[in-house]
Amino acid sequence: MRERIPVVVQGRRTRRPGAVRALWTGAELAVTLGVVTLLLVAHQLWWTNRQARHAARDQVARLERQWQTRPPPPAPGGDRARAPRAGEGTPSPGALHRRTTGRPPPDLAYAVLRIPRIGVTAPVAEGTGKAAVLNRGYVGHYPHSAQPGEAGNVALAGHRNTHGEPFRHLDRLRPGDTVVLDTAEARYTYAVRRILPRTTPGDGTVLAAVPRSGVHPAYRFTAPGAYLTLTTCTPDYSSAYRLVVWGVLRSSRPR
Repeated sequence: MRERIPVVVQGRRTRRPGAVRALWTGAELAVTLGVVTLLLVAHQLWWTNRQARHAARDQVARLERQWQTRPPPPAPGGDRARAPRAGEGTPSPGALHRRTTGRPPPDLAYAVLRIPRIGVTAPVAEGTGKAAVLNRGYVGHYPHSAQPGEAGNVALAGHRNTHGEPFRHLDRLRPGDTVVLDTAEARYTYAVRRILPRTTPGDGTVLAAVPRSGVHPAYRFTAPGAYLTLTTCTPDYSSAYRLVVWGVLRSSRPR
């Protein structure tokens, strides 16, 4: 009697290799996507901060060197500019532009903001564009607001997260804290007066010459003066609302 060789029928098991390959491919894609996401997060939270802070420190040092070597202003009534003496240097293009127009050139750093309570020392540039100003770790000056020391409202904006995040801890300021604005001409010291923890991005009256909140009427000033407004996004890692800090000019000291 001849022995039969059993035949094994695979049936539906033939589909498993394809399903396994699909699952494996999906897992590889998920891991790759996760790694790319982590790299992007690391770039935003670490690398952009590192680059912007380094650039901001360099800009502050550059401004301070310029101020130390700048020529004195022309004598009253003088029509001709005096040639700089040895070691005095020459006026920068930005300084010449400001003398001519009365305003700093767009995107150019021309002042230094210092907030001792939260350890901020940052250059201030004209304008609030992200690429040209804020993403470089600078604090941006709203072009149509007052200049440091002037009557009206000096309005400034800065990042709270990423790109140097100079206003990372702006919420830690309290009434009475000191905020200093240094320029080539003088040092202006402001005292924090009021803090608006949250308002909408469209609450533009916080930047008015006599600042007030159109969304929260209890937060307002009523008399003309020399004000300072600091604005940033809130809460952390969100741009849904704005945090506003208001100060008033306490003193000025020529350089």
